[in-house]
Amino acid sequence: MSTVKVAVVGAGVIGLSTAVCLAKALPYCSVKILAEKFSPDTTSDGAAGILLPEVFPDIPLERQRYWFKETFDHLQALVESPEAPEAGVYLSSGYHVFKEVPADPKPYWSDYVFGFRFMTDREMKRFPNHKFGQAFTSIKCECPSYLPWLEKRFRETGGQIKCEKVTDLKQLIPHYDVIMNCSGVWSHQLVGDQGVYPVRGQILKLHATWLKNFIRDGDGKTYVYPGINYVTIGGTRQKDDWRLELDKGDSEMMMEQCSQLEPSLKKAQVLEEWVGLRPGRKNPRVEREWLQAQDRQVLLVHNYGHGGCGISLSWGSALDAVELVKKSLHEKPPHAKL
Repeated sequence: MSTVKVAVVGAGVIGLSTAVCLAKALPYCSVKILAEKFSPDTTSDGAAGILLPEVFPDIPLERQRYWFKETFDHLQALVESPEAPEAGVYLSSGYHVFKEVPADPKPYWSDYVFGFRFMTDREMKRFPNHKFGQAFTSIKCECPSYLPWLEKRFRETGGQIKCEKVTDLKQLIPHYDVIMNCSGVWSHQLVGDQGVYPVRGQILKLHATWLKNFIRDGDGKTYVYPGINYVTIGGTRQKDDWRLELDKGDSEMMMEQCSQLEPSLKKAQVLEEWVGLRPGRKNPRVEREWLQAQDRQVLLVHNYGHGGCGISLSWGSALDAVELVKKSLHEKPPHAKL
């Protein structure tokens, strides 16, 4: 097969994962990443990075299992390799506590994390405002390290990177055979998807080296995640809020709520405040269509809308997107006139 030119739009964890998977799986492809922002300026860079997915209502559970398992296996292999320090990945243990017993106390992802169990009554005494808890070991992936590591892997395959803001996918049609849309929340404008919306997330990075175990409230709005150099606490989940300015009130609220879970945080030094926009969507969009301009038709594969689960599902959904490319190129080889 002659060289297939591929453009990957977006350089967050979804875009970089997709580009690396493409370049490895389809060596006859020439892959270029096009993005306005790269690490450390992507939404992914501010993510706490713990592998802990949500359940999406309209995606078959087996497909969600695949996305999470493939991501977990990929990162576990990295954790167990000499590359782990450079990539910023490691095992992280902790507690997931709930004010009420959840509808599904043993979710599908419990089959893949390590040592999943229900918390004991003695453990729950630490959290008097909560009735139920899960204890387990997952993987933490720090994107300020992991994204440059992925970019390095991508360049090693011969992949190219260009800093460019893409505002119209049809402008790419004359130059590429395949377009991978990994533009996150900006798919709202780029492809006119009214189903994708911003979920504003603000976090604090604290100096609290004494903390070793994570604590997360089941509502997803309050969490304490110890990292390599700092502890990430959060957060906010403000739907349809496009603000990228820091909100002092949000920071104060986070410190108060997280200190209720972990009182020792009250004396922790704030190192940094950060805000970003998660790509909210009822279900992630991993699907294909065809774009046409005059006598030329190119494959468009979407991979976005993972909300706060981008890292948790990144490698699996990238592999899924690559399979869509493989299938489509087999059905309709590029360079053919209509």
